[in-house]
Amino acid sequence: MSGKMIEFRANGRMTGGYLAMPPQPGPGLIVIQEWWGLVDHIKDLADRFAAEGFVALAPDLFHGDMTKSPDQAGKLLMALNIGEAGKDIRGAARHLLAMPEVQPKKVGTIGFCMGGQLALFAAAEFPEEISAAIDFYGIHPKVSISPEKLEVPVQAHFAKRDNSTPEAQARAFVNELKAGGKTVDEYFYDADHAFFNDTRPEVYNPEAAGLAWTRSLAFLREYLG
Repeated sequence: MSGKMIEFRANGRMTGGYLAMPPQPGPGLIVIQEWWGLVDHIKDLADRFAAEGFVALAPDLFHGDMTKSPDQAGKLLMALNIGEAGKDIRGAARHLLAMPEVQPKKVGTIGFCMGGQLALFAAAEFPEEISAAIDFYGIHPKVSISPEKLEVPVQAHFAKRDNSTPEAQARAFVNELKAGGKTVDEYFYDADHAFFNDTRPEVYNPEAAGLAWTRSLAFLREYLG
């Protein structure tokens, strides 16, 4: 990995995150973790986005906690203080915007599973800092998105065989956003939940992940470049 752990200010306190730098200045991108924590997979994604020209910062929303156990991950997810997580994401956005390497001065959010829902939440709550958002099969029982507040362009990637975020539920949410006049670029893949996570061979789908990667880069370059 080419990035490094840093500390940045969030709501008057310091918190940690993994920062990956591109070869030359570029827009900012906040990479938001799954319920496992800030694990190597998320750091690797930050590195991949940096290699594509984005200044990528993955905030550690669990503040050092991480796990490989689904039961423990579920406990960490439910224990997450959404308001504080939002402040961490806003702090990450402000840190990126203050960096001279971030050019133009735009920041997007991209998140996976739990992080997908938080990517939309942050975009809705902090439109002054967030210019675009990408949701990969987002779910969090404590996070509700107010469609009327979501003013930035959104891209969404969902799986048709997803028991955590069922297709019907995902389509209903997308339709609600579109009915409100929002810009939504949505895709549904013949895959399982977490199909983008290449560290989980039981669900990883290379074809769907490749398509989603290409689409995500095009979207981010359109709205942040």
